[in-house]
Amino acid sequence: MSGEILIPIRGRLTADPELRFTPSGAGVTNFTVATNASKFDRNTNEWKDEPTKFWRCAAWNQGKLIRAENIANLLKKGDNVIVYGELTTRNYETKEGEKRSADEIRVEAIGKDLTFHGQPYAQNDQPPAAQSDPWATPPAQNTGGWGTPPDQEPPF
Repeated sequence: MSGEILIPIRGRLTADPELRFTPSGAGVTNFTVATNASKFDRNTNEWKDEPTKFWRCAAWNQGKLIRAENIANLLKKGDNVIVYGELTTRNYETKEGEKRSADEIRVEAIGKDLTFHGQPYAQNDQPPAAQSDPWATPPAQNTGGWGTPPDQEPPF
């Protein structure tokens, strides 16, 4: 594992993830994440957008981990995501015989970036009713978890 370059990126999916299977049955999902950084220019006192960068990503199933299938089933074009993975360079040859290389991120972890994914609880923006969640209400009496609380404070 030495020599790996692990990076986090935050951006939007440019298209729906594409799931495919190799002849041996291994699942892989390919997708692209667009990142657009902004930097503050002190001379003009304004934020300036940097050029958009596009990151090609590949997520593989690994044994019982079905990462590739989960990504294809749960994410879609436009979703804000945070991707963590290994930066790799893939070498390939075009149909014309030209040798090329492309940087790619081999995804280790991915999740939705909830900074911009907020959904209201309901139409009236009220949290769900506590009656439906038995863990949402505190117990009637604090017993300390082991029966009746002690009558006096410990001597220390």
